[in-house]
Amino acid sequence: MSAGSAPGSSDPGALATRLAAVQEGVASAISDAGRNAADVTLIVVTKFHPVSLVRNLYELGVRDFGENRHQDAAPKAAALADLDLTWHFVGQLQSKKARAVIEYSRVIHSVDRTSLVRALALTVDPAQPTGDAPRPIDIFIQLNLTDDANRGGVAPAQLEALAEGALGTPCLRLRGLMAVAPVNGDPRAAFAEVRAASARLQRLAPDATALSMGMSADYREAILDGATHLRIGSAITGNRPDAG
Repeated sequence: MSAGSAPGSSDPGALATRLAAVQEGVASAISDAGRNAADVTLIVVTKFHPVSLVRNLYELGVRDFGENRHQDAAPKAAALADLDLTWHFVGQLQSKKARAVIEYSRVIHSVDRTSLVRALALTVDPAQPTGDAPRPIDIFIQLNLTDDANRGGVAPAQLEALAEGALGTPCLRLRGLMAVAPVNGDPRAAFAEVRAASARLQRLAPDATALSMGMSADYREAILDGATHLRIGSAITGNRPDAG
């Protein structure tokens, strides 16, 4: 039985076991790649899971959490405001919801169009007094590694144009690239494509070295290809509840 299909997602003991197994797998891959563990951030994606699961993960030492739907993430973040968490928005973001998402999330992994860059540029950090410069928003440009234009992400050929727009926006801090390996494809080939795109990006933005790639089924391959941010859900959280 795979970790993602394991029962007992709400059982703290099973949760701790799954988390430890993934942490061990991550550590093994980092060692095999000859990399530094401090350079890899594990983001636990808790979409559709209850606040109680996030609290249990927090007690187990997790501090970085990912959500992909604003309507679910906003109330969850509000209910957990007493905890020192970093929220990562990892799903497709509508431009009209950019201001609302920035109220709780400081990292956006799915910037894929100029209109979203503009929308994020218009946001104001509500924690900052009027007149003070807003705290920069960390962003990743999402690449589309498929031929389906309807999937999230910018086409690789359009990467530089989008990056230039983001770099011209002072309130945005471009961290690097995000991508999802195509289903049934070779993840190593997909991640190699991301690394090649990253080299192009760094000609424009030398500090944009981060790579947000690797999920439950392919995080090992992602680490071997240089991932700095892993977005892992079911391997840690178990079966997700009905999305409704």
